[in-house]
Amino acid sequence: MVRGLPSAVPLAPQLPAVLQEDAFLRRFLMAFDDALAPVFTTLDGLPSYFDPRLAPEDFLDWLADWVGVRLDETWPASQRRAVVANAAAIHRRRGTVAGVADAVRLAVGGVLDVRVDDSGGATWSSTPGGRLPGNAAALLHVRVYASAVEDVNVRRLEGIVNAVKPAHVPHTLEVVPRVTRLPDDS
Repeated sequence: MVRGLPSAVPLAPQLPAVLQEDAFLRRFLMAFDDALAPVFTTLDGLPSYFDPRLAPEDFLDWLADWVGVRLDETWPASQRRAVVANAAAIHRRRGTVAGVADAVRLAVGGVLDVRVDDSGGATWSSTPGGRLPGNAAALLHVRVYASAVEDVNVRRLEGIVNAVKPAHVPHTLEVVPRVTRLPDDS
């Protein structure tokens, strides 16, 4: 019970008019109103529990488990909410170059930009047994640009990449300080 919380649906006014005049019955039903008020308030606000932008912080961990992401308790609330809100996109693009880059941007602090290169290629050839482009061995190279190498938690970066890349593909990591120019800088 929450003292002073009014019931959204008081019971006494729903009684037939004859019974509404009974003072004892009205007082008796007020106990149920007091007990049910938090239930009605919670049910009225239930959609906000499933929106990571609005959910209470103590509910965010449960919501993260529900959508299949792991949160680090050292992350600020805004980063935790962003990871949960983007869980569907992360899962949908999991195993792709873009999915690896998105997961690193969301979950690893200190990242300014991410470049992911894969060695694979696919094509067809009208000549049987013709040479295919790319390297026959699958390899993923993740290059992270940061203000300083120390800004990136390499252990967390390794864990995130392992979690979102295909399990059979080996990878290499490189953290590049921002003093070098980003590929998109002009």
